[in-house]
Amino acid sequence: MNQQALLKKIKKLQDEMVAAQEELEATSFYASAGGVVSVEVKGTKELVKVTIHEDFEVESKEDLEMLEEMVVAACNQAYKDIEKATKEKLGKYTDMLGGFGGFGGF
Repeated sequence: MNQQALLKKIKKLQDEMVAAQEELEATSFYASAGGVVSVEVKGTKELVKVTIHEDFEVESKEDLEMLEEMVVAACNQAYKDIEKATKEKLGKYTDMLGGFGGFGGF
């Protein structure tokens, strides 16, 4: 493959990678914990919304601690979902670019 064709291919891959990354960043990810807490997190890992089921009542300090743990669990699940989606969408590019140093390992 000549140099000009290689550069075109690299540019095309770069454009595809940027488009995939922008798509991920625009995507909302949802997760819940305990049937009480649900969260919405953007692909940029920005927490957008936390919803607590209206029937949940805090009757003791333990209930409040449990609620806090459920918020953390729901957020962590959303973040794991983002990581999984990122690897699925961008993994092929990082695998290809891994040989160029500094580009792999999102």
